[in-house]
Amino acid sequence: MRTTGPGQSPHLLLDVLEILKKEKVDYAIVGALAASFYGIVRGSLDADAVISLAFPSLRGLEKTFKKAGFTTDLRRGDPDDPIGALLAITDKHRNRVDLLTGIRGMDPTAFSRTVEAPFLDKRIRMIGVEDFIAMKIYAGSPKDLEDAKNALAVSEKSIDHTLLEKVARRFGVSTLKVLKTLL
Repeated sequence: MRTTGPGQSPHLLLDVLEILKKEKVDYAIVGALAASFYGIVRGSLDADAVISLAFPSLRGLEKTFKKAGFTTDLRRGDPDDPIGALLAITDKHRNRVDLLTGIRGMDPTAFSRTVEAPFLDKRIRMIGVEDFIAMKIYAGSPKDLEDAKNALAVSEKSIDHTLLEKVARRFGVSTLKVLKTLL
């Protein structure tokens, strides 16, 4: 384990990504790390990734993390929850990584649009900017909408607007309407 104390969730993320790679689980970094990559740097106590794994397989992955010495908490979303399931991975210092799966409306081809980025001493895969913006608008909290606005402002020249609208449409009419007001 790379962590030596609290406040090191990015280091824990690298340990988690090694296990995901070994288990051949596709992932994309989302949350505050992606917000910092595409927009304006902001802090967070955890790290987030979306993974391409169905809930039944998540139980096996949870066992793998437990065998590696991590504490886990697997939660399945209720029918109204936009997130199908969350696997929280915590180390002995209370650093945390959340693995999300089954996000309602997420384009299954989003994993093919990830962007490789340097991170600490490794390379990791960030969710594509269009997928990130659409997800943040869909999530809809004030912080999420601010992340979307910042990404639109900072990454404006690299955004494929046709793709962005297509991805936003998958999350529903209200997400598309909010996107159009932000553009």
